[in-house]
Amino acid sequence: MPRRLIAIGDIHGCLAALQTLLAAIDPGPLDTVVAMGDYVDRGPDTCGVLEALGRLAERTRLVPLLGNHDEMMLKVCRGRGDLFGDWLAYGGHATLASYHTLMPEGVWPWHLDFLETCRLSYETPRHFFVHANYRPDLPLEEQPRDVLLWESLKKRQPAPHASGKIAVLGHTAQKTGEILDLGHLVCIDTWCYGDGWLTALDLLEGRVWQADQRGRMRG
Repeated sequence: MPRRLIAIGDIHGCLAALQTLLAAIDPGPLDTVVAMGDYVDRGPDTCGVLEALGRLAERTRLVPLLGNHDEMMLKVCRGRGDLFGDWLAYGGHATLASYHTLMPEGVWPWHLDFLETCRLSYETPRHFFVHANYRPDLPLEEQPRDVLLWESLKKRQPAPHASGKIAVLGHTAQKTGEILDLGHLVCIDTWCYGDGWLTALDLLEGRVWQADQRGRMRG
C-alpha cells in the first residue's frame, strides 16, 4: 500500500500550476502519483510540463495515463500528417510555440517517447483511473479506446462500475473549479487552462490541493 495515492487532473501545458502543486505535495518514493492525461495543448508550456513529469518520475512512482490530446499529438508527431490541422485546432499551436517551432518535427523526441509509455488505465484495490469515461459493464482491459480517451461526461454519466471500485476521471472540464463527486465517480479536471484550477487529490486521505495557471494556490 502506498503512503499516498494522489491523482493530478488535466495539466494542459500549465507548468506553473503543476510546479506549485508538486512543491506543496512533495511526493516521495513511497507515494504513487497518477497523472490523468492531457499534459499537452492549450496552456502555455507543454514542453516544460513534459520535462517536469520526467523529473517527477525520478523521485516518486509516477503512473501517467494517456489523454486524447496526448494521443493526437503523438499521431501527428509520429507521421500522421492528415491530423495536423485537427491537432492545431485542438490547441496544438500552443504546444508547438512552447518548443519554439512551427512544425511537429521540432518537438523533442524524448517527450514523444514519454507519451508512448502512458497507459490507458490504472487500477488499485479501491479505485480505477481512466482519462475520459468508461462502460460500467466491461472490465478495464475490454473498454473501448474511444470511450477511455474521448467520451465526455456531458454525453454520458456512467453507472457504478461492475467491479464496485470508484472511478477517477479527467477530460470533462468542471468550469466551476470544483471536483465532480458522484460517489462512484470523481472527475478532477477543473479547467486549469481556462479560469479554473489544476487539482490534485489524495484518494486515501481525501486531501485536495489546487493551483491556477499563474501558480497561485487556492484558499
